[in-house]
Amino acid sequence: MTPTPLSAHEFKGRKFFLKRDDLYNPFLSGNKFRKLHTLIQTPKSSLKRILSYGGTQSNAMVALAKLCHDKEWEFVYYTKKLSKTQKENPQGNYFHALGLGMKCVEVEHALYKECIASLPIGLDNATQLVHQGGAGLEAQAGMEALAMEIRTQLLEIPPIVLPSGTGTSAFFLAHALKECKVYTVPAVGDVAYLRLQMEALGDIPKNLYILEPKKKYPFAKPQKEFFTLWQELKTQTGVEFDLLYAPLMWQTLLEQTKEEFLYVHSGGVLGNDSMLTRYRAKKFC
Repeated sequence: MTPTPLSAHEFKGRKFFLKRDDLYNPFLSGNKFRKLHTLIQTPKSSLKRILSYGGTQSNAMVALAKLCHDKEWEFVYYTKKLSKTQKENPQGNYFHALGLGMKCVEVEHALYKECIASLPIGLDNATQLVHQGGAGLEAQAGMEALAMEIRTQLLEIPPIVLPSGTGTSAFFLAHALKECKVYTVPAVGDVAYLRLQMEALGDIPKNLYILEPKKKYPFAKPQKEFFTLWQELKTQTGVEFDLLYAPLMWQTLLEQTKEEFLYVHSGGVLGNDSMLTRYRAKKFC
């Protein structure tokens, strides 16, 4: 696999390197293609279908849809009941995943947890379950590959930055680059919640620093300051970041650190279409 590009930038007086994992593939990009490294390497004759679950704007969902489309595998995705608007006017990642052949199974809210808990039961050898967000030990190989690329591209590696949903990417990257600081920020929940998710994977490495945002923000809710920061990043760097995770990571990073750093672009820009619709509805843009 050809290493993704690494470029130098400056933003608000801070010099940084940018690892362009978003350029791997429009649908299968960022930390998702890293997490799915093992499946990408799996011969298509080894499996017939992939099962997964989560929200309808998940980056992992559209990445899996692309992977299964290319491998000619069936992709079945379980989610909570959709709204009438979602069904009649699918947008963003959900729209793209449907176009790639995803079969969406809606589950009543009250039955969702029970349904997800039952998915691993009775799987045949041709079916594999991928947990929400691609979280799991299978992600380790892809993050180790990322660490190897970074070592070949930089003689001296500055602190590495990437936002966290489940924390899987930051956890395994910190283990793979024990000589470096790794900064992350919890986008879903707080630091305590993120640590719990990471501890399910193993011992949290000492070089992994979880920054607590100064203000608590409901996940995925439009914030005017996030849109302003996202727009400034795009203007000054010429790079589009995702609107879901990146603004909180950048805001917290600029407030709480001072070093030069390496930011790993986690992809997710396909989801910006649906996020921008929500921002426009709030008249934030």
